Amino acid sequence: MKKTFLFIVLSVLASTVVFAQQNPSKFHQLKEEFATPNVYRTASGAPGHEYWQQKADYVIDIRLDDENQKISGEETITYFNQSPDELTYLWVQLDQNMRAKDSDRYKISTSEMRDQMSLRALNRLEPDFDGGFKLDKVSDSRGALLNYTVNGTMMRIDLPRPLKSKASYSFKIKWWYNINDHINMGGRSGYEYFEEDGNYLYIIAQFYPRMAVYNEVEGWQNKQFLGRGEFAVPFGDYKVSITVPSDHIVGATGVLQNQNDVLTASQRARFKEASNSDNPVVIISQDEAEEAEKHFAKTEKTWVFQAENVRDFAFATSRKFIWDAQAVKFGNRKVMAMSFYPKEGNPLWGKYSTKVVAHTIKTYSKFTFDFPYPTAISVHSDQQGMEYPMICFNGGRPEKDGTYSERTKYGMIGVIIHEVGHNFFPMIVNSDERQWTWMDEGMNTFLQYLTEQEWERGYPSHSGVAYNIVDYMKGDKKNIRPVMTNSESLMQFYPNAYAKPSTALNILRETVMGRELFDFAFKTYAQRWMFKHPTPEDFFRTMEDASAVDLDWFWRGWFYSTDHVDIALDKVSWFKMNTQNPETEFPLDAKEKYESRDSYIANIRNKEQLEEVYTERDTSTLDFYNRYNPFAVGLKEKEDYEAYLASLSDEEKEVLNAGKNYYQLDFSNIGGLVMPIILEFTYVDGSREIKRIPAEIWKMNSSQVSKVFVTDKEIQEIVLDPNLETADVDRNNNYWPERKEPTRFELFKARQRKSSFNPMQKAKK
Repeated sequence: MKKTFLFIVLSVLASTVVFAQQNPSKFHQLKEEFATPNVYRTASGAPGHEYWQQKADYVIDIRLDDENQKISGEETITYFNQSPDELTYLWVQLDQNMRAKDSDRYKISTSEMRDQMSLRALNRLEPDFDGGFKLDKVSDSRGALLNYTVNGTMMRIDLPRPLKSKASYSFKIKWWYNINDHINMGGRSGYEYFEEDGNYLYIIAQFYPRMAVYNEVEGWQNKQFLGRGEFAVPFGDYKVSITVPSDHIVGATGVLQNQNDVLTASQRARFKEASNSDNPVVIISQDEAEEAEKHFAKTEKTWVFQAENVRDFAFATSRKFIWDAQAVKFGNRKVMAMSFYPKEGNPLWGKYSTKVVAHTIKTYSKFTFDFPYPTAISVHSDQQGMEYPMICFNGGRPEKDGTYSERTKYGMIGVIIHEVGHNFFPMIVNSDERQWTWMDEGMNTFLQYLTEQEWERGYPSHSGVAYNIVDYMKGDKKNIRPVMTNSESLMQFYPNAYAKPSTALNILRETVMGRELFDFAFKTYAQRWMFKHPTPEDFFRTMEDASAVDLDWFWRGWFYSTDHVDIALDKVSWFKMNTQNPETEFPLDAKEKYESRDSYIANIRNKEQLEEVYTERDTSTLDFYNRYNPFAVGLKEKEDYEAYLASLSDEEKEVLNAGKNYYQLDFSNIGGLVMPIILEFTYVDGSREIKRIPAEIWKMNSSQVSKVFVTDKEIQEIVLDPNLETADVDRNNNYWPERKEPTRFELFKARQRKSSFNPMQKAKK
């Protein structure tokens, strides 16, 4: 009996799993796809009562070799094992090994020749730059050598004894590497060389061996860094000493600890003024920066920075820097918004950068939590857009004559908003970038859109706008992957990880949930997971938990599939109620019967061409039916109508006399992605009305649905998705009566080229 019972139970379970896998419903719940809730992560999407995460503190001494473009350092890492597990080894990330000559990144990169090749493209074909870490020593805190193994961008340190739960371990690493030319070689950090004055501008990140994440989701997150999937890093405290030429200015994660040693008295006074100003104050002017460019100091200074509860550290240094700053108030606390940029960035950077930084942290805070760090810095280097705690590197450079295009202006403002915004996602809400790019890039691009719209009315935002994602969504599906795809396996990286998820969140906010419900749920997620490590399930669950909106259909469609939105308004049928009143209905019946007959072409021509028909020649053939009018209203018809009215209740009479219009609308879901149905009715009197039908209308049949609308007025036109809010890829099937949208095209002359001058340059001519 026991064996039989066990077989039956297993059979039922197996059938359930198969059914779940084959369930075609777009509204099938995501329980099978989601990880099982536990004491660490709850079913509500919140951290569990036994949630834990590791911590890593760093003390780092760095020296920049400005003559040879090298950086060397020695660091002490103190790793706190706050997990319930005993660890026998630690994994350390060596991200610079991506630039080693034997890096897998080069081996797996596909390539092809083109008619024109940039220097950067040629360098990628045959990389000869050796940028990987050179490890001089790995030892414990007393200097005893440790056993370690380097595997690509990861290093395993074998502990002399297991690291018990709630214990800590300190060890040291001494290293150096060659800094890459990020302009010609690419990269998230490196140097930019200015041939005109012989100076370098350094933006330095991923520059030190740093701990990998260990958690209850994946154990050690030690996936190799191949270039796309960015970083997964634990929080910790940093004390970093940076030795550079004495005429350099340094901006970095954290707070400068030794102003008196590295800044002049006038610079300190200006900084103090800036800390009490809500407008940018220049600390180092362009004239001062240009003077510094002419001299190449042989002496050195050490800048010391401290940062608490950050997941990473980065810095920028150059003698070319102009520096301005202002204070941003959060209650009784001040945050310093600052910008560092060479003269080549002006006039754009002096006019906009710090103001954009201040606007960004204020706007993001409104939708998440108050910006918790003491500084937020924007650094300018060309062809850049990269983020780190409290500091980011941004492009957007005007022409040499100081003019700039509209694209350059808004591109520069947009990239500053985006990279400063990354302080929130993933620097504070610390998702696993190596695994899920969309969790920081998509969410951040969504908030970037909101911030851009609050910067300038009508700001030309690109990502996050529903109608801008249409071309990607309707593209060839063999070139599209679901958003829920590992970062290294994504195709069309930007549309997939940035544009599509940000658009999805905007649609959630504007169309599915509404702003009030969405904003509360999104803020709940941000505040639950600030300074923690969320997973996609934590986000999905929190958004539902805090709003009481079942969104599994939405996550399944937008994040787990490559379906697109194409809802067609196939047919509109108009009905009027038969009142049974012969004086009203008989004329309508007569019109319906005779209208087609009288409109038929043969009957029209016969009436014109047949001078006489037989019954007109021989009237004896006429009888009762030639004189009978079936639609004449007589006494009997009136009596029947009165009897009918007498049989009705007052409520039935009210419905009968209301004169309502009944419109049956038939829809088909061509694209596969279920969405709310939004309709605009235009009535014959010119008035308009919007009807919103939740996506759940597709629950029983996700391919075709019908819906009857009852109106007082006659409808003249119906438009599906009138405000372009669902990313519907085909507008031509969204109209009744049918309307085709013309395709725009341009006539152009062969070989005619657009002017190379931007509008500002043209205005000067």
